[in-house]
Amino acid sequence: MREIVVISGKGGTGKTSVCAALAHLASGGRTNTDNTENAHRLVICDLDVDAPDLHLLLSPSIRRREAFISGNQAEITPDKCTGCGTCAKLCKFDAVQHRGDAFTVDPLHCEGCGVCFHLCPAGAITFPERECGEWYVSDTRFGVMAHALLNPGQENSGRLVSLLKQQARELAGKSGAETILCDGSPGVGCPVISSLSGATLAVAVVEPTPSGVHDFERVAALCDHFHIPVTLIINKCDLNPEETARIRKLAGEKDRVVAAELPFSPDVTRAMIAGLALTETDSPLGELLARAWERIDGLASRAAARKTSNL
Repeated sequence: MREIVVISGKGGTGKTSVCAALAHLASGGRTNTDNTENAHRLVICDLDVDAPDLHLLLSPSIRRREAFISGNQAEITPDKCTGCGTCAKLCKFDAVQHRGDAFTVDPLHCEGCGVCFHLCPAGAITFPERECGEWYVSDTRFGVMAHALLNPGQENSGRLVSLLKQQARELAGKSGAETILCDGSPGVGCPVISSLSGATLAVAVVEPTPSGVHDFERVAALCDHFHIPVTLIINKCDLNPEETARIRKLAGEKDRVVAAELPFSPDVTRAMIAGLALTETDSPLGELLARAWERIDGLASRAAARKTSNL
């Protein structure tokens, strides 16, 4: 089983559009007009839990919905509170607010440390588990999909990403899927590290700008740290030929394969509006992405073989 993660050093590079197209191709798209019988080949996972958008292109039908519980949040019971103010004095995050004769906890400031709960003289503070979002298992036209949505302002996105990856692996094991394709989180933070954990191959979507190159170098260094091979897709390659050439040179120096160079095209926006993957349209970009998938498929298989031989 191969685990391919599509990443980017920053948001807005076209990562999700690329991932949707690769999902279509991995499920048998462009070689079979009906993907239903081929969908078992693939498990899809949207790991961008802070701002997920892969569902906008894949139109998932939810079969399982679960609350994501992570951490605790203090709550003051007014009938038991004596107004002593101990909780407000102890709170290092200014989460306890005094309004009139009552004390309340601001949930956006509460870090769930539990100091007020354990040291309240009147025992007026409860410490229930915090519901931080929801995660789902859904059916799509390209295969089963694990995805989630973190509530605004909530943390522990890395933990939610890990939960989704676990669900995706279980789904793949049950269905015998040969590939898990993940739309990873952008950047280099905790959710990205969780996205890359255990990955066979990373596909970095890069824009040809100075900041795009800088962000790619950071995320590629992260992959190198975890010994995960990286291949590239240069998006909007014709907008800045000098930076595109620079990216090619950087890739060559590290023996990284450039799987595709995609020119700027309004077809991407048209496909988004229609709720389709680019490879489901008649856009010329579809053929470029199809050839990119052939390279990515081969690289992932070889990386998986090397990984198995080293065990």
